[in-house]
Amino acid sequence: MIAKATGLVRIPDDLSSADAAPLLCAGLTTFNALRNAPAKAGDLVAVLGIGGLGHLAVQYARHMGFEVAAIARGSNTAELAKKLGAHHYIDSAATDPAAALQALGGARVILVTASGGKTVAETFKGLRPGGVSIDLGVGPEPIELTNMDLIFGSRKVEGSLTGTPATGDATLRFSALSGVSAMIETVPLEEAASAYAKMMAGKARFRMVLVTKNGSSHAGQPK
Repeated sequence: MIAKATGLVRIPDDLSSADAAPLLCAGLTTFNALRNAPAKAGDLVAVLGIGGLGHLAVQYARHMGFEVAAIARGSNTAELAKKLGAHHYIDSAATDPAAALQALGGARVILVTASGGKTVAETFKGLRPGGVSIDLGVGPEPIELTNMDLIFGSRKVEGSLTGTPATGDATLRFSALSGVSAMIETVPLEEAASAYAKMMAGKARFRMVLVTKNGSSHAGQPK
């Protein structure tokens, strides 16, 4: 294979190819969004959705020095969220997540890793004045917000994609230095079809990584 040097990323010695693969997908997406977010150390940052993207976002947010609130549906995720580094866990099935965030002083940033416009709207009022909701989840559902919530709260909503190879390099280096890692399941390339089926069935926790005989890896999971 021939590749441009500008598109290559060096894997740190402390990371295996299998560990690095999901960090250049879900890791790059969440790291880039948080690194460019208008927040500083000590600010409250909420992560909505503790799945393939969210379980990495919580770790990055904690290691960047933010006060981290994890939001998910149900109490079963609470222990995992705290283990990943969340200071607070909000069960959106049991309480109004926006009210819970305001009780903590209001979030400077809400990182939405779950898909669906409704998930953005449910937490939007949890932003403090000047706060921003950053949407990473892709779906067809529209985001419905009122003008009053936007204008009188001076709040914003924006999207974030992935990043450049240079950002990928920074993601891997930060991950190696801080100990951020993805929860993965490695599968031989020959079993790619079954791994894909497991992924599409929502049974992956949280990243399926295909491993070839020469040791290279590729990670996959719907956002």
